[in-house]
Amino acid sequence: MILKFFALILMLGLGVGAARADVAQTVNDWILPDLAGFRVAAQQLADKAATSCDPEILRPAWNATFDAWLRVGFLHLGPGEEQGRNLAIAFWPDPKGIGARQQRQMLAAQDPVVNDPAKFAQTSVALRGLFGLERLLYPAAPPEGKGADDYSCALIRATAADLARMAAEIDAGWRDGYAQTLLSSGQPGNTTFLSDTEARQALYTQLMAGFEFVADQRLGRPLGTFDRPRPERAEARASGRSVRNIELSLQALMDFATVLAGDTPRTRADVDLALAAAGGLDDPALAGLSEPQKYVRAENLRQRVQTAQDTAETEVGKALGVEIGFNSADGD
Repeated sequence: MILKFFALILMLGLGVGAARADVAQTVNDWILPDLAGFRVAAQQLADKAATSCDPEILRPAWNATFDAWLRVGFLHLGPGEEQGRNLAIAFWPDPKGIGARQQRQMLAAQDPVVNDPAKFAQTSVALRGLFGLERLLYPAAPPEGKGADDYSCALIRATAADLARMAAEIDAGWRDGYAQTLLSSGQPGNTTFLSDTEARQALYTQLMAGFEFVADQRLGRPLGTFDRPRPERAEARASGRSVRNIELSLQALMDFATVLAGDTPRTRADVDLALAAAGGLDDPALAGLSEPQKYVRAENLRQRVQTAQDTAETEVGKALGVEIGFNSADGD
């Protein structure tokens, strides 16, 4: 009898973590509102671009749109993955500079595709989205050639409108179907998520992949090695928001973990340490990585992010009832 009692206690204890997972709250109170926020910001940017092509006027709206994107950009599932939308919104890293090269070619040829939204939506993902606009709003050099300014303006407007379209499509795709697909996990007819565990695991995957992207890409790429740092590889370097992207991403991931898994104090403590390390860099574009002191600080930040990732893997994974050894790179 005593053994049965302890066995029951153990089973209840193991079930506590999974019971704390709240997929419905995550979808309804976090994902859908933040997708709407991104849609609104992108549309406001497109509306401003329709009336002015002045970079000084458009930069605040572009930065607000990028901020909103970082709240949801790590969600690589559902409508964002359809038709390559996520990739077109934020084509980075771009190690071969494909986007810049294709954009220069388009500007030089003054391709009339910018006047046809449907055709522009079919152009390369590398020259569209947030990074396409960054190159136009933070140019290394002014446009050259006859009519270059006019064409650059048309390209800005086409790119902003295309970005707003994709943001609206992702938002609508979640609201009109994919959200219910997650919420109806395990129910008859749901062939995407055959159980509640699969839905929790899919969201957990996004969280883990988000931490991994910050550590390996947003920090790992510009860090390179101590002997050969690569600051030119930093994300959003032209706009000087490389570190801001790291900070906002970490904040978004922590918020996402909290609404999904409840209070995770050890993860929060480690994320706070990473945010403090980011705040102490005093190098917004990670341009000073060739200086040993700045390199060490940035490397310390990467280690802080990796620690937060490891802690979240254990603490959040337990709360969700997901196997700790699950590989976030495996996809959903």
